[in-house]
Amino acid sequence: MSERIDIGGGVKLACAVTGDGPPLILMHGAEGSHRMFDALVPHLATNFTTIAYDQRDCGDTENPIAESALADLADDARALMRSLGHAKAHVYGSSFGGRVAQMLAHRHAESIDCLVLGSTWPLPQALEALNPEGVAQIQAMRAKLPESAEALAELFLPKAFLDTRPELKQIFRNAQPQSERSLRRFRTVADRPAFEPGAIGLPVLALFGELDRVVPPDVTEAMARAMPNAESLLLRGVGHAGALQAPEIIAAHIRRFCLAPHPHTEGAAT
Repeated sequence: MSERIDIGGGVKLACAVTGDGPPLILMHGAEGSHRMFDALVPHLATNFTTIAYDQRDCGDTENPIAESALADLADDARALMRSLGHAKAHVYGSSFGGRVAQMLAHRHAESIDCLVLGSTWPLPQALEALNPEGVAQIQAMRAKLPESAEALAELFLPKAFLDTRPELKQIFRNAQPQSERSLRRFRTVADRPAFEPGAIGLPVLALFGELDRVVPPDVTEAMARAMPNAESLLLRGVGHAGALQAPEIIAAHIRRFCLAPHPHTEGAAT
């Protein structure tokens, strides 16, 4: 069950808080909502207070009818932490959520304990340039929904896995139709602030799926190599939506990394 947290400025973030322990913020992808973490949260809630929320123009969040940038989404995350009584939190951002997490690290490094980035790409770069074929396929299939739902699902999750969980195809069949809200979100997702990954000095764990057809694994791995305190890990047999396909594995790596002691590092360059 989620509730809306008023963080000011007319923004009320739909948020689900579960579990006990140090706070862990969960940041969803471009067209997702906090529901993408439904399978992941039970594996984390015994060790963390998980905070899964809908970003602006997503899910059940309410916000002004206005353009927003990655900086706004990062500031929202920090405001949400403070509204819930947390000065710092661990952060897991997946896909576009990983870009929100990176922006949070650049703007508010003091608010982050450990940063886990899943299947994401560097802030200054456009995914269309890094994976032109994959992005073109997504756009073409998105335009043909709901008929193309199965083919679109197979870009995000391996076919062999979908054969065992055919109900997940419904997520793509029910994708948000084109609207003023979805077009505004699309423009937010296209934001490319000029912050390089090497300026993030926080402890970082980068996870990427071997079978990812949306963000190729070498893209996330190269980003991690540019970060001074990053560990990178390839997830064998996993596609783009790791929180849906392999929640136990993702949770195990988050626990291992975030609950381990880390030497003091500076958050971000100034």
